[in-house]
Amino acid sequence: MNIEISEPAHGGEVKAVASKSQAHRMLICAALAGEKTYIECGETSDDINATVGCLINLGANIHRDGEGFEVEPLKRPVLEDITVTQHCMESGSTFRFMLPVCCALGVKAEFILSGRLSERPMAPLINELTAKGCEITKEDNVNYIESETGIPYKCGILRCSGKLDSGVYELPGNISSQFISGLLFALSMLEDDSILSVLGREESRPYIAMTLDALGIFGIKIKRFATNPAKGSAYRINGSQRYSTPGKVKVEGDWSNAAFWLCAGAIGDSGVTCTGLNLGSTQGDLSVMRLLERFGASVTYEGDRVTVTPAKLHGIQIDAIDTPDLVPALAVVASVAEGATVIHNAGRLKMKESDRLHAITDTLYDLGVDITESRASLIIRGKSSLKGGTVSSFNDHRIAMMAAIASKVCDEPVTINNAEAVRKSYPGFFRDFESLGGRTRTL
Repeated sequence: MNIEISEPAHGGEVKAVASKSQAHRMLICAALAGEKTYIECGETSDDINATVGCLINLGANIHRDGEGFEVEPLKRPVLEDITVTQHCMESGSTFRFMLPVCCALGVKAEFILSGRLSERPMAPLINELTAKGCEITKEDNVNYIESETGIPYKCGILRCSGKLDSGVYELPGNISSQFISGLLFALSMLEDDSILSVLGREESRPYIAMTLDALGIFGIKIKRFATNPAKGSAYRINGSQRYSTPGKVKVEGDWSNAAFWLCAGAIGDSGVTCTGLNLGSTQGDLSVMRLLERFGASVTYEGDRVTVTPAKLHGIQIDAIDTPDLVPALAVVASVAEGATVIHNAGRLKMKESDRLHAITDTLYDLGVDITESRASLIIRGKSSLKGGTVSSFNDHRIAMMAAIASKVCDEPVTINNAEAVRKSYPGFFRDFESLGGRTRTL
């Protein structure tokens, strides 16, 4: 699906969609709990649906109504004598969380990995799982036939078997926080105590904090210690713990996706209010408010409402080590800020749904941005406006949304090829874009 934006979004009010990062965590915890849980979760997305499908195939009963999910937990022992298919689609969180969980349960599983998911780093996590009693094999570029459609497509397949042992685990902190989160879900289910050591600085640490929050809500106690940022940290996970349901939980609004609207409010000539946000959230991307203030935008907030209105913008220095998902939206703000903006520690963007560092550079350059990419950083020199044009989404939801909000400062229409990529995290993105005054046409 290609979309032409003939009229950019202007301003107004939009409600934040549910946080897919928090939804993944709540769904997994609920499926492991002893009793039924209701998860209030507004609009869903392809990534959330991937986790739901994996948990259903594992043995949980999950029913969706208009407001959320009713989760009946899987029973133990779980499906010991059959191979469970886990369709992860392109969701890194689904894959990296569910693999350790299946290993802890002793489940034979076959993970179907679409898009770039099979290319994304997994070796450190797989090495730890195989060292502790599991067998894992992987095939790339398999011609897989989807049973519902009968249409074959290329994917990766990873198979696991065996049951995880307790013990001391070690992971690097600079590859993926999802490895750490996946093991935190799994290790508390083992019979004996375990230690998870993280070597070096934990990057994207707010996502680990989200995992610890979710585990705490479901009664799992984990102690973090040795928190010297240079030397790393460690987690003590007591064995034989049991997940217990709080009965009902609510998924917060998603700061990662709301950031696109808030950044849209900072540029052009009209502001945007985003509702349904938790100002006390552990989501790291709420730092978008502070960063927009540093750019010079006006940021106000009350209750669950955040409003950003344009002001004179100037370039700033940004460290993206903990909040890489903010980079696409912030790069648009930088493109019309006076002077230069330098975004550091952005190398992990190369390992996303696309090589996102390159995709940001290529897309914004085509729209007229003065942008330079290096190994792990971007330098953006602001202009008064951009030219517009035709760009690719690179099959990356955040690149499609970035191009859409950039249209607010483009002199000509913007056309986004493969704009359906937004379904990964925000299927209703263009509906909300039009509610803010934008006009789109499907080509």
